[in-house]
Amino acid sequence: MSLRAPLAKALNHGSAHAGVHHWVVQRFSALALAPLSIWLVYQLLSLPDSDYHTVVGWVGNSWNPVLLSLLIVLAAWHAWLGLSIVIEDYVHTYLSKTLLLLLSAFLNGLIAASGVYAVLRIAIRSLR
Repeated sequence: MSLRAPLAKALNHGSAHAGVHHWVVQRFSALALAPLSIWLVYQLLSLPDSDYHTVVGWVGNSWNPVLLSLLIVLAAWHAWLGLSIVIEDYVHTYLSKTLLLLLSAFLNGLIAASGVYAVLRIAIRSLR
């Protein structure tokens, strides 16, 4: 005995299992963000001073720009994944949902791009 409606059986409508991939990707991005966030807090707390020149020197030092850029991109991606689920679940008007999803993607992409640009600019200036 099946609980599916006869029309759904005829049209072969059922679960596409697309939500599982989204859920897994969000969990993996959270797992990647955890050690990166701990690393960032530890590094910033271990700086001798918190003035501008010390932090700029730290950003340009060794692997710090790479890890900071990775943290920024993963945080923006994780935020976009979470916001898209909230928008899809709680906004019911098609036009509003579409506009909010586009705005969320654009703003999270802008945040990621500007953050990576800022880190790279500081890192390249520190090479001189």
